[in-house]
This record gives sequence, C-alpha cells and structure tokens, in this order.
Amino acid sequence: MRMTEENNNDKPQITVEDVQRLIKKKDEIEEQIKAYYDVLEDQGDVGMHAPLVDVEGYPRSDVDLFQIRTARHSISCLQNDHKAVMVEIEEALHMLHARERAKREQDQAEAQVESMEQESSLPSPFARVDAVTQGSPAHQAGLLTGDEIIEFGSVNTSNFQNLQNIASVVQHSEGKSLSVAVIRKGQKVHLGLTPQRWSGRGLLGCNIVPLPR
Repeated sequence: MRMTEENNNDKPQITVEDVQRLIKKKDEIEEQIKAYYDVLEDQGDVGMHAPLVDVEGYPRSDVDLFQIRTARHSISCLQNDHKAVMVEIEEALHMLHARERAKREQDQAEAQVESMEQESSLPSPFARVDAVTQGSPAHQAGLLTGDEIIEFGSVNTSNFQNLQNIASVVQHSEGKSLSVAVIRKGQKVHLGLTPQRWSGRGLLGCNIVPLPR
C-alpha cells in the first residue's frame, strides 16, 4: 500500500479497514518476534547478543547454533518490517484524520451557507419580544425573550404599522389560539399562543417592542 504524498488526484483513499489491516499485520509481526524470542529463551536465554563461542573460541556445544542464528536473523528482519508497518500506520491515520477533518469543515461550511440562505429568505421581523413572565400565556406558548416576530395572527411584515395592530388582534382573540411565527437563532419557529386571563397583567404576559423598519 502506497502512503506517499502525491497530488490530490493520485492520493490513495485510506479507509478505516486499511488501518485495521495494517494493525493486524503489526500484531502478526509482533507475535512472530515473540515466538523467535521464545526459541532463544529455550536455548538458555541467549538473547540477541550472547556469544555463541566458548572461552577458547570454539562453537558452543550446549546450544543449537543453527536455531539461534536463524531466530536472531528472523528477529532482525521482523523488527525492520515492524518499523515499516508502524510508519504506514502513522501515515494512514494522519491521512484518515485529515480527510475526516476536511469533511467536517466542509459540512460546517455548507451548514453555514444553508443557514445564511435560510436567513436571507426569511421575511424581516417587525417586532421583538422584550420580556416574558413566568407562568404567563406567552411563557406557556414557548415565547422567549429575544424572539423576533414575523407573524402574529393576521399581522405580518407587510401590513404591520404599529403595536396597536397586535393589541387589536389580542383583544379580539381572547381564548382563541393565535398562530405566531418568530425568528429564533436564524430559524423560523411556529408557535400557538392563546391570549387569556391569568394571574398577571394583560392577556399575554410578555412585552413586545417594535423594530425600526
């Protein structure tokens, strides 16, 4: 598997499965290395560097020299393979994370563009909710301080003149559900608001202020 950086058109598309295969390969190499170290341990724990000749310079007769040399050579080769596959894993993870980060940034950019397009398509608000009293009809309907009103019953952006328009709708709709639409955090939100008597003042329990037009 090639991991070298090339131009974007030739760059290999690394997958999670590719990384998993590399990790499996690494684990297999480590198992082989351990098996050869077990061979050296069985030969009197000679390890990788214990001398294979006696004090007089003759080949040792108490161990299997061929088996030891084969095990040592195999361990050296496998350690090189292990280093190489670790580099491959590191590069693969880097490329995988880079692609995920790029996709995440692209998704965020697309979401931002979509949000901006949605905001630009919404009508301009004509009033804003300045305060909402706990337990009031407005509070029960889900109105929040800061909501910008674009529809209040029959009142909308095109026919709104002043707050008396809203007051008139409220007075003629006591006990009846009104359709209210607001802009909240760039999104259009529909609510059902029923003007009615409650423990506080008025029929709504919220303060609405007009916005400059």
